[in-house]
Amino acid sequence: MKAGKLSPDKLRGLIFDRLHSRRSDILLGPGLGEDSAVIDFGEEVCVISTDPITGASQRLGWLAVHVACNDVAANGAEPVGVQAALLLPEGVDDEFIGQVIYDMDAACDELGIEILGGHTEVTSQVTCPLVVTTAVGRAPRDRYVTSAGAQPGDIIYVTKGAGFEGTAILAADHREALISLGVEQSLLERAGGFFHQISVVSEALAAAKAGVSAMHDITEGGFYGALWELLEASGRGCRVRLEEVPVLPETEAICRALELDPLGLISSGSLLITAPPEVPVVEAVRQVGVTAYPVGEVTEAEKRIMVSPTGEWELTLPVEDELWRFLAEQQHEPELIP
Repeated sequence: MKAGKLSPDKLRGLIFDRLHSRRSDILLGPGLGEDSAVIDFGEEVCVISTDPITGASQRLGWLAVHVACNDVAANGAEPVGVQAALLLPEGVDDEFIGQVIYDMDAACDELGIEILGGHTEVTSQVTCPLVVTTAVGRAPRDRYVTSAGAQPGDIIYVTKGAGFEGTAILAADHREALISLGVEQSLLERAGGFFHQISVVSEALAAAKAGVSAMHDITEGGFYGALWELLEASGRGCRVRLEEVPVLPETEAICRALELDPLGLISSGSLLITAPPEVPVVEAVRQVGVTAYPVGEVTEAEKRIMVSPTGEWELTLPVEDELWRFLAEQQHEPELIP
């Protein structure tokens, strides 16, 4: 298999179709386009999500905390804490482990949450550090959001900019290569700063409170992948104006230099939102210092139409993330110590 998520067909055949145990208090379980589980705890729900960090060699701990917490926030839940499993290759040193934990703790401090525990192991079964984080959150029972709630006529919004996380990773891990391709150092410094804006917790909670219909954080597969997953979960189609999907200048420059499509680049830090026209999404997220951009509409028909200056085309199954494609082409192996 190629690197990246399992295809929808394999997810159905190898995983979902083999899960038969059910409980009445599980309000949301595994499904296409859903990143979290929702458990009934009475007046509140508990929201849980797990994510690995596999495409970066720097800021592993920071990314691990924020990416997992973004998932539960996209369900309208306030993160409470994280558990982490660190699988480390033989030869790792104390400095590296300490830096990962330092970065995790700093991310937790920023979010006002705690590290709840986990597992740390040095093993010959991995060749580079692997951090897997489970985030736990809570939400009022009548306010949690899923990816399956999008309705015809809803407006589709994107926050911040496409390719957000991938831009930061490429700027940090491939700095010298980008400089050799003519990308300015000052631009790479700004792009590296995207790591500090990688959380979507504040805007997701603000959007959920405003009454949006669906949310999905934009991770592997970028804007295309998140849009396909949200619409697949909702059983809807769309009409999206690609020129209106925000791409920041730093992302545009780095993707142009490496010949990558920013809309297919991993993008933690960006949030995909759908809401009826009367819901003030732009104003709600502006209150927490974030910009949301309307880029299209949800449709009844299941066709997912992308409108570009050169014509229209239909978004089908998500393709390989642009970051994974780039790393495969470079035969990249992350450095053990950033």
